[in-house]
Amino acid sequence: MAMQLIECVPNFSEGRRQDIISGIVKCFQGKRGVYLLDHRADEDHNRLVISLVGAPAPITDALIEAAKYAQANIDMNNHQGGHPRIGAVDVIPFTPIKGITMEECIDLAHNFGERYYKETGIPVYFYEDAALRPERKRLEVIRKGQYEVLKDEAKTNPDRKPDVGEAALHPTAGATVIGARKFLVAFNVNLKTTDIKVAKEIAKTVRASSGGFCHVKGIGLALEERGITQVSMNLVDYEKNSLYRVLETIRMEAKRWGVSVLETEVYGMIPANAILDSAAYYLQIADFQPEQVLELKLLDIMGDKGE
Repeated sequence: MAMQLIECVPNFSEGRRQDIISGIVKCFQGKRGVYLLDHRADEDHNRLVISLVGAPAPITDALIEAAKYAQANIDMNNHQGGHPRIGAVDVIPFTPIKGITMEECIDLAHNFGERYYKETGIPVYFYEDAALRPERKRLEVIRKGQYEVLKDEAKTNPDRKPDVGEAALHPTAGATVIGARKFLVAFNVNLKTTDIKVAKEIAKTVRASSGGFCHVKGIGLALEERGITQVSMNLVDYEKNSLYRVLETIRMEAKRWGVSVLETEVYGMIPANAILDSAAYYLQIADFQPEQVLELKLLDIMGDKGE
């Protein structure tokens, strides 16, 4: 049987307390079969994003350990931050990489969700391809009103009851959204303005829910520590909506407000093709192919010999 590899990018609602951040990250270090690729904490978002690759079993074991640590150290009743959230461990997505299908990742999400609730007592909502209800495919639908609203509505509104667990959130850890999805690119554009209205209006222009790009989710945030604002986005299908296309639209919209783009950010890992596509656009390279990148070609050759 071929080795199964998945990507997992758990998001935790802590981006400020370094001791808690280190404690969460430690749960994924030195674990056989778990490869910690990247971890980034943002104080304005008050959020920690961890990028993992490995086999399903050791990754899920490490996730349980990290969830118990987060549960013991993060109280959602005291949490504040710019990023939408409903739980101490906010989101756990599984993405197939090698030797595993999307259907198997969906089964993994469902089975893990049951185990997760049993071992932590934190209720679970399923999203994206693992959603059990059509409307819950979209993360923003599950997160509507965030923790502060959901903690009440989960008890009283059947449409907001968790998929796994009682009709209530955990009293301090909230709930966790677990799912299976394609590779997602977290892409932020920082604007040279303190006017949050500008960032929010531009986010409305590019996100799918407001009539923008069909595979883009976005919100406008204030980065108060830096005195700027941000259009924070998830590109859920970078092959259909290139980074450069989204960026140029934001740049054009910003000009209408007399604002310029300060910089962009890629949060976490990104596929090479997502970067190369935009590089080819800005360099105006005719008929560019990824196979022309030396390192990618060498990896491809080495991979063929290793099978």
